[in-house]
Amino acid sequence: MFQKTFLIAICILFLSCNGETKSPNIAALAESNTEKVTAKPEAASETEIPVLNFEQFEKYLNIKDDNIHVVNFWATWCAPCVKELPCFEAVNAEYKNQNVKVLLVSLDFNLKKLNSFLEKHELKSEKILLDDPDQNAWIPKVSPKWSGAIPATVIYGKGKRKFYEHSFTKAELEKELKDFL
Repeated sequence: MFQKTFLIAICILFLSCNGETKSPNIAALAESNTEKVTAKPEAASETEIPVLNFEQFEKYLNIKDDNIHVVNFWATWCAPCVKELPCFEAVNAEYKNQNVKVLLVSLDFNLKKLNSFLEKHELKSEKILLDDPDQNAWIPKVSPKWSGAIPATVIYGKGKRKFYEHSFTKAELEKELKDFL
């Protein structure tokens, strides 16, 4: 069982990031996120971000209200994910008065590194850590089209739902979002 879970995790790691290459700036940012943080002793508490299994998280994929929900799956070790985070932050800030809610769902493995990253980058959108090792069970529940690669995004609301398995620029994200507004 452990070997199967480990093999699945390794496969997701290799398939993640859709084979996109790192720009020098993103590569430097991604590398800096993997270094040990020693400047601030115990600055990031391990409970700063909610840690949910898929059963606890699934409700976030099916909220029935007047909002448009943008759910982005990402990780600190995925350079295209990190590169697109400012786009989601901008949409969260600029469209909050139009009932747009952004949720950043981290798939990171190390909570301390994630909290350090979040503290450094001061992300304002709602954030959770999805910690459920049974990816084969929950990935198709997010979308049957999802291979498991990240970044991946679900936008839903007002009777519509779309899944995207690629990174976004701000203009691309706004274009897709406008179909829901």
